[in-house]
Amino acid sequence: MKYTYLEPIITNRLQEKLHRLNQLRPLPMSAVKKLREHLLYEMTYNSNAIEGNSLTLRETFLVINEGITIKGKSLKDHLEAKDHHAALHYLYELVEFEKQQTISEQLIRSLHHLITLTTDKEWAGVYRNANVIITGASHQPPDAFEVPQKMQGLVQWLGDKSNKIHIVELASLLHHRFVHIHPFFDGNGRTARILMNLLLMQNGYPLVIILKNDRKKYYRVLARADKNDFKPLTLFIAQAVERTLDIYLKTLTPITSKREQYLPLSELAKQTPYSGKYLNLLIRQGKLAGHKEGRLWMSSKEAVEEYIKKRQRQV
Repeated sequence: MKYTYLEPIITNRLQEKLHRLNQLRPLPMSAVKKLREHLLYEMTYNSNAIEGNSLTLRETFLVINEGITIKGKSLKDHLEAKDHHAALHYLYELVEFEKQQTISEQLIRSLHHLITLTTDKEWAGVYRNANVIITGASHQPPDAFEVPQKMQGLVQWLGDKSNKIHIVELASLLHHRFVHIHPFFDGNGRTARILMNLLLMQNGYPLVIILKNDRKKYYRVLARADKNDFKPLTLFIAQAVERTLDIYLKTLTPITSKREQYLPLSELAKQTPYSGKYLNLLIRQGKLAGHKEGRLWMSSKEAVEEYIKKRQRQV
């Protein structure tokens, strides 16, 4: 398997954690169901919030689960939450019942159709027929007449690259190529994140969430990818993948087994030779396993010990 942008230390860590998760199978259905539902709401909230939706995580849950109308929030915000949640359920059905589902233009349009079903009915699942400008970005998407050909090329490229590069790299590049084309008037970012997840989940990874708190960094690494610098984007996505793997392992590892205890870096620094700032740098470089909870980076003593061992072997 070819790794073009991700360091082996990262891909090996992801593979090891995925292997540990697979070893826990069959997973307890009640725990998996609760975890999945939590991530569905979290994904809906974060993906919509990145695009400007004003609902909080709690409000998103109430709108979807209780049908409650949130005072002071727009109808569009409510409808986006419901549409996105429905699209995620469709995503899980695709993965569970049609595991080898080939990603096609028709499938992409179907996902977009669900995401914008009640907020933009006329253009749900329909390629744009006019040029667009992405506010705040230097990238200018291709002309509308080029979109069908570009999307056909995207699907062909994906088929050519499958099984040739690491799946996390492939999912990252697919995400960028899709938003670079910007084939729809609205909902491109939400569609890209679900499309990326379809590829990852077909290969055994759990649902991956781009956090609203990372919105500026997310746009920054996408902008660098526009200039053919793909390493920051693939690292960013890899860290999001690792975060969900950590959540699954933390939740589903039996109590009788040793669990990693994740701590804020300021606390972890007291148990290691490194300062919190240096631990933060190691995580951002992908050299140390870690994930975000809210705005805080978390890691474990075991992860630091593994980093030290690998560093000693390299000396």
